[in-house]
Amino acid sequence: MQVDTLIIGQGLCGSFLSWNLLNEGQRVMVVDTAKLYTATKVASGVINPVTGRRIVRTWEIETFMPFAVNAYQEMGKELSVELIRQCNVLDFHSTPENKIAFSERLKTETEYLSEVDEKNWNSFFHLQFGIGEIHPCWLIQLNDLLEGWRKKLISANALIESKFNFHDCMVKDEIIHWKDISADRIIFCDGNAGTTNPWFQLLPFAPNKGEAIIASIPDLPRNHIYKQSLSLVPWKEDLFWIGSTYEWKYDHPNPTPAFREKVEFQLKNWLKLPYQIVDHMASERPANIERRPFVGFHPIQKNIGILNGMGTKGCSLAPYFAHQFAQHIINNQPIHTLASIDRFKNILSR
Repeated sequence: MQVDTLIIGQGLCGSFLSWNLLNEGQRVMVVDTAKLYTATKVASGVINPVTGRRIVRTWEIETFMPFAVNAYQEMGKELSVELIRQCNVLDFHSTPENKIAFSERLKTETEYLSEVDEKNWNSFFHLQFGIGEIHPCWLIQLNDLLEGWRKKLISANALIESKFNFHDCMVKDEIIHWKDISADRIIFCDGNAGTTNPWFQLLPFAPNKGEAIIASIPDLPRNHIYKQSLSLVPWKEDLFWIGSTYEWKYDHPNPTPAFREKVEFQLKNWLKLPYQIVDHMASERPANIERRPFVGFHPIQKNIGILNGMGTKGCSLAPYFAHQFAQHIINNQPIHTLASIDRFKNILSR
């Protein structure tokens, strides 16, 4: 079979890249194995315009967020499912310092921050030092996206459920050969597997581990995301996603009793409502030292590309850079200089 682009991985990056290329009339084949837990499946699906203890705007959020919102809405129309809804964050201040920091930022950041009348939440939470609101925030139904788009790919004969083995891939006469597939190019959207990719393993990957608890909290309103060191994010039905950690040093990628104990301790001291834990999951994220994506083609192997390294901001970054990469392939449009792997040309040329 002859295709234009062979895509390895059907996470958020692989899904949006294949969606963009197919909509441009490209012949695409996606290679992916069905896994219970991946970085995308374990992620909360939240787009938050501010970050960190200093509550500063995330990188170019004024560009990335509206683009992402539109992309999720458009893909949702194609899949006949609502993939995105506004779901603002209520930031519960746990110390006087947290409250002061929020109040100071509120003086200059009125677009994304506001105060909240805590009386409305006194019956749900043990309140300490007030609540601030972050808006607009968006909640993505990631599992619906992945499952819905996978069905579309299968119906279009554009997905092979198989583990990709580098030894089966050959580059000959500027054509990529993998099993019975011939492609003009191959693009790796394979998350943490990028750390062992023979063409891109020299990139400064810095994987981290995230854990999350799924808990049933039937009486908690589902129109907000609640944050106090941990986040409570509406999941499915009466379930909430609770997490997540960012562990840079870990012995294994599996769930740990320590995280579950931390969540139960936090809920006991914060939540006034009854709850029941129903699942505990963990995965590794393909983050990197620079906290900027890896987008583009190898400096020597010009038809071998990568779309990876989105880290914890994948929900806001993946739609934008998948579209940009697709336009680079089709119309030779430039890739954002801080995301292009041209910045690692010397390293990758070794």
